[in-house]
Amino acid sequence: MTARQQIGDDVTAAAPRRRRLEPDERREEILVCAMHLFGERPYAAVSTTELAARAGVARGLINHYFGTKRDLYLEVVRRMVTIPRFAIEQLPQGPLETRVRAAVDWFLEGVDRNSKAWLAATGAIGQDPEVEQILADADETAADRVLEAASLSAAAPELRAMVRSYGGMVKSAAREWLVRKDLTREQVHLILSTTLLSLIRDAAPRLTGDRRSGA
Repeated sequence: MTARQQIGDDVTAAAPRRRRLEPDERREEILVCAMHLFGERPYAAVSTTELAARAGVARGLINHYFGTKRDLYLEVVRRMVTIPRFAIEQLPQGPLETRVRAAVDWFLEGVDRNSKAWLAATGAIGQDPEVEQILADADETAADRVLEAASLSAAAPELRAMVRSYGGMVKSAAREWLVRKDLTREQVHLILSTTLLSLIRDAAPRLTGDRRSGA
């Protein structure tokens, strides 16, 4: 038996027993396993065989649901950095402060739960054009979501730029917490929520007011 065969046998033996799942559930299970693996190691160090073994599926199912390993990796990045619509729809009713705190808490909970994958995804700037495009698209989606939640115009370029700028601060603050560990999660929550409130209440009206006045 060759070393390669032995490794393959070990991976197969470690695979969990397959369970019968609906297609959407199986796809999600594969995606979650990929998030963990790509968060733990670089893209090149993760094999399709290992992905299939971790998810407890045949390798062909990965191709069926996602295409290539590269396609699956890009889907992981997209999932980690894109704010879904339901995140806005599930915000509680009530004062702006309550909604902002809930939105920031939702974000930090997701980052905390998948910190390695999130750090790997957001740290790929300048390394991969396709990943950079996904990150840029995610910034625009974030602008849509935040402005919608704040009842502000998503068509105003100044406001979109404001939210994109805030997004840069969000990523930096999260890294201060997760990597440098100079801030706690609670401190990051305070910084992000108070800053977003100030931007919505104070900066946004002045930005759009300056545009209307021609200043």
